[in-house]
Amino acid sequence: MKNFILRYRAFVFMFFLITILVFFNYSLGMKVLKITGYSLKEMVLVMPPIFILLGLLDIWIPKETMVKHLGEGSGLKGIILSFLLGSAASGPLYGAFPVAAVLMKKGAKFSNILIFIGAWSTTKIPMFLFEVASLGSAFAITRLLADIIVIIIIALTLAKCINKEEIKEIYHNAKKYSD
Repeated sequence: MKNFILRYRAFVFMFFLITILVFFNYSLGMKVLKITGYSLKEMVLVMPPIFILLGLLDIWIPKETMVKHLGEGSGLKGIILSFLLGSAASGPLYGAFPVAAVLMKKGAKFSNILIFIGAWSTTKIPMFLFEVASLGSAFAITRLLADIIVIIIIALTLAKCINKEEIKEIYHNAKKYSD
């Protein structure tokens, strides 16, 4: 029981806070519970397909292929592929992190992982098409190009600023949690 509480201390703490809130302000507490339930429902519906795709990615794509296309020597090809993978993805941003962990496990370059996460969060194809239809192609293309440039700058800057030991630890943790 002690291990359970330690492992899920954030959940236990929030459950405790919401319980207290319900007692002191019932309507606000119920609103919090409703929003929490909606978020949990959304996560339960989104995460299983992502994990199924991750399992298939882990089995179908050999590490050598991933290193060749997204690894240290991938260059511009790796950047473009990272953008395409992130932009073609669907689902909320928290779905990108398990995918990034599998990419790390397969040997993808750190800056390409950052580009993938940045693309997942800002350059999704459906969002771009919506912007073209509702805000015009000039706006959509300008925003997309600005996002691409900024994502590359941020990814390369972070990859240079974070020391090799920290990156090695990030990869170790990704491997540990994706196994």
